[in-house]
Amino acid sequence: MIKKTLEKDKSAIMLVPEISLTPQMVDRFIARFGQDKIAVLHSKLSVGERYDQWRRIQKNEAKIIIGARSAIFAPVKNLGLIIIDEEHDSSYKSEMPPRYNAKEISKYLAKLNNIPLVLGSATPDITTFYKANNGEIKLLKLTKRANNSSLPCVDIVDLRQELANGNKTMLSIKLYQEIQTNLKQRRQTILFLNRRGFATFVMCRNCGYTVKCKNCNITLTYHLNQNRLKCHYCGYEQENLKICPECGSDKIKYFGTGTQKLEAQINKIFPNATTIRMDVDTVSKKNSHEEILNKFRKENIDILIGTQMVVKGHHFPNVTLVGVIAADGSLNIDDYRANERTFQILTQVAGRAGRENLEGKVVIQTYNPDNFSIECAKEQNYDIFYDTEINLRKQLKYPPFCDIILFGISGEDEKQVENTSNKIYNEIKGATHQIKDLYIYNPRPAPIDKIKNKYRWRVILKGNVDNNIINTLNNILQKMYKDNSNKVRIIVDINPTNMI
Repeated sequence: MIKKTLEKDKSAIMLVPEISLTPQMVDRFIARFGQDKIAVLHSKLSVGERYDQWRRIQKNEAKIIIGARSAIFAPVKNLGLIIIDEEHDSSYKSEMPPRYNAKEISKYLAKLNNIPLVLGSATPDITTFYKANNGEIKLLKLTKRANNSSLPCVDIVDLRQELANGNKTMLSIKLYQEIQTNLKQRRQTILFLNRRGFATFVMCRNCGYTVKCKNCNITLTYHLNQNRLKCHYCGYEQENLKICPECGSDKIKYFGTGTQKLEAQINKIFPNATTIRMDVDTVSKKNSHEEILNKFRKENIDILIGTQMVVKGHHFPNVTLVGVIAADGSLNIDDYRANERTFQILTQVAGRAGRENLEGKVVIQTYNPDNFSIECAKEQNYDIFYDTEINLRKQLKYPPFCDIILFGISGEDEKQVENTSNKIYNEIKGATHQIKDLYIYNPRPAPIDKIKNKYRWRVILKGNVDNNIINTLNNILQKMYKDNSNKVRIIVDINPTNMI
């Protein structure tokens, strides 16, 4: 499609969800179209590099623009095509001001320029697939895997049974045996754990004191390499504790798991295996994504340990085993999309195994082996998952059968935040009482009720957004800001990707 677009002397935008996917994507495009026609835009570029790329696009020197969500704003001349890879990914929506959804902007640009918009995914967003089934979007199916390779064999391991058998390590017996076999055959393994750090929280076993961030209502994560406790929300750090500040006990215990702890265990269990880790802590430097992935590929490193960065789109011919350490992490979140997220991430990570001629194996470790999203991921059956999930959504009236509007209220004074939340609730109730099928829920603190020294409340609405509702909510917002003498921040997010 891009080739045909170039032949018509038009340009194409190709969006990818993760910065880490960009180098691999760029290499493929350079091999096909040459370096001169391609521009790359993402947040890891320096200001000078970004300016150079921007100018090349503006002068119509670069015809193919590859990048993360912000690349949709590139000053493209004569746009002919937009492609969004892994369209289900939540990273296409910006959670920071200005809040925007790259998919919505792409849709607008495609309509404006009368050009095609292609949304690609092995596990489409439920709402996208619903629209495709209803004929709003044309549905095209790829029925064969890359290189005609067969789907990997997936095993589900019940961690409750592992504990009952006395296995308290992070690796089940099954996964341990498969890694051992893979090492003997000189094949590569990916281990996925969607939590960085060494321990999820630190607690005194004498009095129960847990170390929390001084700015956020959340426990600090222990990072072994720096021997420090860190907050993954605001960046606050402090020295590791040896003595409990509450009772003076030295019975400090580390609970939970993270990629650092997994790496330490793997190095202990398989001392002769080479390992490399990929998470936010190891990719902070420029080009570090590319360096880690190239090292894993070129040096044939035995085991890659990582968070969701290792899940999407990577093609490693020698990877024949994928281990999911804890599949329940995304199930136990306060979000109606928990099942969808779990299915997507498990299916995507399973897709990294056996992508060439070698047979692939996947071991998924879970405490909920009977959950339907995990069972569907085992079969890699999107259609059965979709049918089950769409019926649940219909019964519970969740998107795509309605829109969710979230009013987020935050500020340093907890009482002011609560009062403003109640005010907004009453204003909405008064202004929308005649609108049918609009549900307004009482103001409540957010699941994480304090981040960066700001208390957080929210008011949630469910209904179908139209111009009438948008105008009503805009009038309420303007009124609230005029009356808002205190320092309370109000944001409105329609169909938020993050309910926390």
